[in-house]
Amino acid sequence: MHPHLLEIGNFSLTTYGVLAALGLIVGLILNVRLARAAGVDEDRAWNLGLISILAGIAGAKLLLVINSWDFYSAHPRELWRSNLLQAGGVWYGGFIAAVLAGMAYATWQKMPILCTWDAFTPGIALGHAIGRLGCFAAGCCYGKPTNMSWGVVFTDPAAGVTGTPLNVRLHPTQIYEFAAEFFIFLVLMAIIRGNRRSGGGSLRPNVGAFPGQIVGTYVFLYGIARFFLEFLRDDPERGSVFGGLMSGTQLISIFLVILGGALWMRRSPARQPASA
Repeated sequence: MHPHLLEIGNFSLTTYGVLAALGLIVGLILNVRLARAAGVDEDRAWNLGLISILAGIAGAKLLLVINSWDFYSAHPRELWRSNLLQAGGVWYGGFIAAVLAGMAYATWQKMPILCTWDAFTPGIALGHAIGRLGCFAAGCCYGKPTNMSWGVVFTDPAAGVTGTPLNVRLHPTQIYEFAAEFFIFLVLMAIIRGNRRSGGGSLRPNVGAFPGQIVGTYVFLYGIARFFLEFLRDDPERGSVFGGLMSGTQLISIFLVILGGALWMRRSPARQPASA
């Protein structure tokens, strides 16, 4: 791990912060490019992206507080301390909040919702993959102890701040998820390129073969990947449901898999939506 890129006096530039910001920037630029090629007004695409990012940051921290409510209810002052502001939060909380805020903005602006989210989904996968490298550098989102040769040992006391066990060989769950997200990103881009070729060399008004194809593929694949990755995670911030039978993240993953399947089941040939 390498938690700090730069330290000057009391100033510290964290690797997690840099990679998380890089993931947001790269993902947003890719999303806007795909949205523009799909016929979405560029200014509205930028607005939707920025609104979704802000909502995602708030949603990730909100779900973190909900999952750790026993702690925060007993220590309410921690809600206003810098530790919570600096924490990345829970990914699913950010994802759900970003989608809901984006849908609200798209509805207000009369943008084609599914077509717009199809264009925005690959950037989410790529940005999240980059962000997980930041998690690995910081030592958060850690895995369970393992004897596997590829296990990673965190030794920097900075990792201990998030509760990461030090000097213990752990599953590198951050790298597992990076690999899963990057693979899903490649799959989504391959589908988009295939649709481009079938469209005579130019992108259709929807980057998918039907509205919801790309976002449906993403939530289906990521839901499956995240469900099984949860068995290897050991950080306590994902919550638990049904008396500890599964984590809250696994429950959300199941709903995402169902949602992705539903979007594919309702597929129909892409219509020509009015340009947003």
